[in-house]
Amino acid sequence: MKDRAGRRRARRFAIGTAVVVALAGMNGPWLYRFSTEKYHQYKINQPEYKAANGKWEIIEFPEKYRQNTIHAALLRTGKVLMVAGSGNNQDNSDDKQYDTRIWDPVKGTIKKVPTPSDLFCTGHTQLANGNLLIAGGTKRYEKLKGDVTKAGGLMVVHNENPDKPITLPAGTKFTGKENGKTFVSKDPVLVPRAEKVFDPATGAFVRNDPGLGRIYVEAQKSGSAYETGTEDNYRIQGLSGADARNTYGIAQKLALDKKDFQGIRDAFEFDPVAEKYIKVDPMHEARWYPTLTTLGDGKILSVSGLDDIGQLVPGKNEVYDPKTKAWTYTDKVRQFPTYPALFLMQNGKIFYSGANAGYGPDDVGRTPGIWDVETNKFTKVPGMSDADMLETANTVLLPPAQDEKYMVIGGGGVGESKLSSEKTRIADLKADAPKFVDGPSLEKGTRYPQASILPDDSVLVSGGSEDYRGRGDSNILQARLYHPDTNEFEQVADPLVGRNYHSGSILLPDGRLMFFGSDSLYADKANTKPGKFEQRIEIYTPPYLYRDSRPDLSGGPQTIARGGSGTFTSRAASTVKKVRLIRPSASTHVTDVDQRSIALDFTADGDKLTVTVPTGKNLVQSGWYMMFVTDGEGTPSKAEWVRVP
Repeated sequence: MKDRAGRRRARRFAIGTAVVVALAGMNGPWLYRFSTEKYHQYKINQPEYKAANGKWEIIEFPEKYRQNTIHAALLRTGKVLMVAGSGNNQDNSDDKQYDTRIWDPVKGTIKKVPTPSDLFCTGHTQLANGNLLIAGGTKRYEKLKGDVTKAGGLMVVHNENPDKPITLPAGTKFTGKENGKTFVSKDPVLVPRAEKVFDPATGAFVRNDPGLGRIYVEAQKSGSAYETGTEDNYRIQGLSGADARNTYGIAQKLALDKKDFQGIRDAFEFDPVAEKYIKVDPMHEARWYPTLTTLGDGKILSVSGLDDIGQLVPGKNEVYDPKTKAWTYTDKVRQFPTYPALFLMQNGKIFYSGANAGYGPDDVGRTPGIWDVETNKFTKVPGMSDADMLETANTVLLPPAQDEKYMVIGGGGVGESKLSSEKTRIADLKADAPKFVDGPSLEKGTRYPQASILPDDSVLVSGGSEDYRGRGDSNILQARLYHPDTNEFEQVADPLVGRNYHSGSILLPDGRLMFFGSDSLYADKANTKPGKFEQRIEIYTPPYLYRDSRPDLSGGPQTIARGGSGTFTSRAASTVKKVRLIRPSASTHVTDVDQRSIALDFTADGDKLTVTVPTGKNLVQSGWYMMFVTDGEGTPSKAEWVRVP
């Protein structure tokens, strides 16, 4: 196994050399007239080449069905949900033009789905009932310094009345007591009642701690004359009597500084059968760039994001209960950068790889470790190389999931840094003292690498860019298969399309991989022309699908409980070497915490294959899975969908 990559490289070289020699001998002048591109196309379409390297193909939808796909998830129907929201296009946001598509990779059909909110930069995860939970998104786009015409910022509203909360509508005016300048709220705000504080020893009343509400405000008119430079108390127009005495605003500097994206609280379940969004209770916190992680009891943990005034949510995490369709805060506070890579471990704790996709201070919540959500204890996992370059890194739970080994791939410096890492780092969480060790390196420093688990236990690592958002024409047209058993990369066919920011990948039920998106900042090496969103889909067919035959699989139960067994039919049962349950992906911003490949025990008897699902609820989360069988050559069957209740 260890020299597999070398044998394949030699075989590819021999094939290419033989073709060149044969063509040159038969028709030398024709060969030299043949363009490099045509010869490349000839070579990559040879059966021998595809059997060793696989093949990439581009799919272009009819123009009316194209969109700027930001998020994608495989549904239990085998179709792919492709979500754009406003698609990183402020004109769409201003016009409330939001897009969603459903693509059937078998029939090749695509249809539009009504999209209820701006789900650009939302969070998502698979639910036990087969629906997809989607929460958060965009309220307002960022404005860069220079584009901001009205001074604005955060107003903290105080309510000192312990007897009642107060609601202030959008358009409420706040006038500074010292500066005399008036600012207007952009949204309504509910300010809770004050909390009475008593002396624990005597029981005597001590004070009222005011209820606090936060709201974004802007000056009434444009220009720097309306900026403020210091903290001030603000009188709220329209209030009278006790409300006017008890309720006031406090703001720091309200200026023409850059304004970050602002999030929404909206949450939905997407029904893959009805193919529509179903509104559920909103989150307590508005979130833009959140991560949703499934817990062992089927509830969903929602973490991080920018809130409704564009600030990083201050560690106020919450949990969604699919039974009640409602959210509750966790008891403890822990803060992470946006889109943190958070995975459920077999002991019920959460592993944070340190990888993330963007916003947040460079010294808050960026250290890898194991988080006990119940106690809030956080245990650091040491050994991370290039620890200051984990933004835009990818994290994958290596197959099989029982081994509990994670790989962190590439990444870059915080923000728009030009730094990027060629490192891969692997942590064995079953070790007595877990730590990261370096795995095989990538050829180039890589931001935004895609990593997809395959049924044969390999992982395809592809794409990305050396610089922030492909700056300087730095997209990386390379793909590698990582083999966990040998800890080696194997070079395979190069992708045809560059993929960086806002891209992702999905394993399809037939064993192929789908790639979507990419949002380059510029379109040229000199960084003078604006980039264009990549709307083409690309399909990678791995080498294992160019073999003479593949095992079949059919006829089993659609539901198998944890610890239970099910019998399927396969003419190739005696050749099966592996059975895997693979959880369908929900991918965005190099973050896909759903995908995992679980090894199943099995027995073969004639053309019958009996499989057994492991018992651990933290290993096998409730929901729908693709079940693949793989033969001794590493060739997988098409997937059968199995539900773990």
